[in-house]
Amino acid sequence: MEKYTACVWPRLEPFLIGVLPAAPPSKFSMHYLRKMACYVRSRDGCFPRLGWHMWRHIACGKLQLAEELAWLYFETFDLLMPHSAERRLEWAEALSQCHTPKELDRLRGKLSVDTQQFLLFLYLQQLNRISLRTSLIGEEWPSPRSRSPSSSSERETKISSQNKNWENQAHLTFIHTHLPELLELLVEPGQLSGSGQILRDSQLTPEALESLSLLLEGSASPGRTVHPIHKLLSRAPLQAQAGFSKLNRTYSLQQFQGFLHKTLCLNPFGISICPQSGKKLAWALQIEGILKKAKIFRNSHTAPPGSRLVLMSQVCKQTLAKDSEKLNNVNVKLHRCSDAFIYLLSPLRSVTLDKCRNTTVVLGPVGTSVHIQSCENVRVVCAAGRLTVGTSFQCTIHTLTPTRPLLLPGNVSLTLGPFHTHYPSLEDHMASVGLAVVPNLWDQPLLFGAEGSAPDTSCYRILPPSEFYPLVIPFQMEGDNCEIPWSLPEEYQKAVESREQTVQEWQKTVKDAHLNKVQRRQFQALVEQKFHEWLLETGQRQELDSLLPPTLTPSSSVDHWPSSHTLNSALHPMKDQPPQQAIGQTPTVC
Repeated sequence: MEKYTACVWPRLEPFLIGVLPAAPPSKFSMHYLRKMACYVRSRDGCFPRLGWHMWRHIACGKLQLAEELAWLYFETFDLLMPHSAERRLEWAEALSQCHTPKELDRLRGKLSVDTQQFLLFLYLQQLNRISLRTSLIGEEWPSPRSRSPSSSSERETKISSQNKNWENQAHLTFIHTHLPELLELLVEPGQLSGSGQILRDSQLTPEALESLSLLLEGSASPGRTVHPIHKLLSRAPLQAQAGFSKLNRTYSLQQFQGFLHKTLCLNPFGISICPQSGKKLAWALQIEGILKKAKIFRNSHTAPPGSRLVLMSQVCKQTLAKDSEKLNNVNVKLHRCSDAFIYLLSPLRSVTLDKCRNTTVVLGPVGTSVHIQSCENVRVVCAAGRLTVGTSFQCTIHTLTPTRPLLLPGNVSLTLGPFHTHYPSLEDHMASVGLAVVPNLWDQPLLFGAEGSAPDTSCYRILPPSEFYPLVIPFQMEGDNCEIPWSLPEEYQKAVESREQTVQEWQKTVKDAHLNKVQRRQFQALVEQKFHEWLLETGQRQELDSLLPPTLTPSSSVDHWPSSHTLNSALHPMKDQPPQQAIGQTPTVC
């Protein structure tokens, strides 16, 4: 690359957060998006900003989408935008004041998006488009015996189980393959031929280049500061290489396209690079050992905002906990974790659970999305901008979310419940990512069916209050919150109070029995025996045992990720405190 000194690569977040992990509507093809690109430039109120009402008119009237689906894409794009936490909290407060559909529609009408970036966003949805080849070779997960997807949605189910949102090689291939069409969406209609093709002498404006920064970023050379592509090309030498004309202050589209083909490379902060260039995190193994050695890597020490990743793979029979600035605003992927208990109690950017089994995951507030994919018997507790679940079996999700949970095809026996835990800094973390306690749409899921088929309404249930139990996080941490910082739904609050009343009545019964010392010892032994039998029958014994701290010698050569019994200063401000000393006071299970 002697001539072209720049390195340009696809940004991670538009694919990870912006692309829904399902096959898009057929009307998002280039044929219709080309028509939309011309239409929005010829109508008032559509360009350069596209409002919700005009997008609804285009989506429902021209593309024949349902209104709830039109809003889903509009809302997802807005979730991807780098709004401040204050703005998101203000929007949540305004939503909570809407009591009728008319008021809600009036508020939504105030929302607008960058028109050209929205066109690119819609085109990106083709990343997970179903093809005949992939539908034939697609892996089915979990195993066929655990669920049987209906024949009408089986192909969609297989594709949903292997979406490409995390695959940076797939992102690069997509941009390389579809670059002409992506650029075509950004040029003026007058620069297209009668058949809609780009003319040889077409030009790209600086405003269009700025819109392209949604997808592309880069640096002047490897290891240099990362910039969006429009800022990267503000340097004179690169401008000349990219075909910039000082006379008319535009870029030659043909030369610019050639420049990108020469400089496009794999994202140096992507998930496939992280295990090689990222920092490895280590912790002590459990007393009984594990079947596979877990792998945890992070690149947050080198990656720019938006590309900070933590990969946790094959965590097996472990309890891990972390509250650290190293997790703040990172994208987390939990891959093939099994029989584990994972607590990530920091404000996060996004979280994906992929092919996990028999695992409990408790998360700090997630600013954008939590995606559960191809999982079996997992329990997830999260407050998130959006919850998405696809091709998963017997999973229970306790969530707080201002958007409707998105249930993709292939799910079986999901249970949705209200967020039911707390930790001392929960409110501060929620404020830092812009999450409010209202509105909370956890019990109003949106079912996303395969195009042309009815969604499967039997794939989920709402947790009955009789099965509701608050979750206690078994670690002491410094902070102000000592209870769930908002009211539970009324029926669940009544269920909790009823159980508390039962406990009080039981305690009174025992007190009124006037047992002597021998009888009290016998009674206590019987209760403990029954309790231990219950622990074994329900599998809770593993979680309790994993909280017992062994004697450990911390290593100074690695960045420790504490397990339950090596839980060190990550959960405390005393950074130099030995693990066993910190834990000796910490784990508490109720």
